Amino acid sequence: MRAAARGGVTAPRQILQNTTYLVTRRCSERRFFLRPSAVTSGTFLYVLALAAQRYRVCVHAFCVLSNHYHLLVTDPDACLPAFVQYLDSLVARAINASLGRFEGFWASAASYSAVAPASPEDVVAKAAYVLANPVAAGLVRRGSDWPGLWTSPDQLGAATLVARRPTVFFRSDGYLPESIALTLAPPPGFASPADFRTKVKNALRELEDRAAREVASRGGAFVGAAKVLAQKPRSAPAPGEPRFGLNPRIAARDKWKRIEAISRLKSFLAAYRAAWRERRAGARDALFPAGTYLLRRMHGVQCAGAA
Repeated sequence: MRAAARGGVTAPRQILQNTTYLVTRRCSERRFFLRPSAVTSGTFLYVLALAAQRYRVCVHAFCVLSNHYHLLVTDPDACLPAFVQYLDSLVARAINASLGRFEGFWASAASYSAVAPASPEDVVAKAAYVLANPVAAGLVRRGSDWPGLWTSPDQLGAATLVARRPTVFFRSDGYLPESIALTLAPPPGFASPADFRTKVKNALRELEDRAAREVASRGGAFVGAAKVLAQKPRSAPAPGEPRFGLNPRIAARDKWKRIEAISRLKSFLAAYRAAWRERRAGARDALFPAGTYLLRRMHGVQCAGAA
């Protein structure tokens, strides 16, 4: 469902406990500020581990391309906005310091995108999408060829990654730890971590093969890891990215699950706006729907319990 807006204000996000999300954030002007390098990969992994530990967010998969990143996470405590704010803020400052720049790092036209898969099958599809992203973008033939930060399918639901504190931007005598571990947890809804891995591997292979066929049908070729590594951070891809399209908040391949999820989101928005009108009219005890985030965190509004 497209994120609705009134008067230029983005519709409120519904943030519920134990929800899985595909999170995406793009660099300003699509520039290659996240171009693969030891500094970029080390910094992003370290900050991701810090953010996950601080906000108890479970990380399942990730892929950091040159001008955007994708994360698949589950949010047990309904802290996703705080998690993303911490991640994006610290990554931006640290990578900017490594590049010797001070301007805006992330695209300002919109905040991060968070899409909630409606079923375990949709979670598998989004995990495969994350891992196939370098292939779908025409950069490398297989996701495993990507020279940047990328989750191997064999790591899903099992691996513990250790990130060391970067030497750029971070103080050696500061309060942040010298190293921190990030365990890739399996998402809820699967029989076992192995079950999740197998399903994602199969879906990933299909996406990679489809992308290869599409590139071949155009008579083109993949860019290749060497050319990716040679990118200049202040460069950007050729113009042509679609603009002003849909900004989905849910993902469901099953028609009826999609209708059900859209209906729930519409109900949330209607209840939120009704409570907001009551509060503006002076009712300080107006009851907001479950999933209300900013007003609950900043102003302590009353919220209904999550179903």
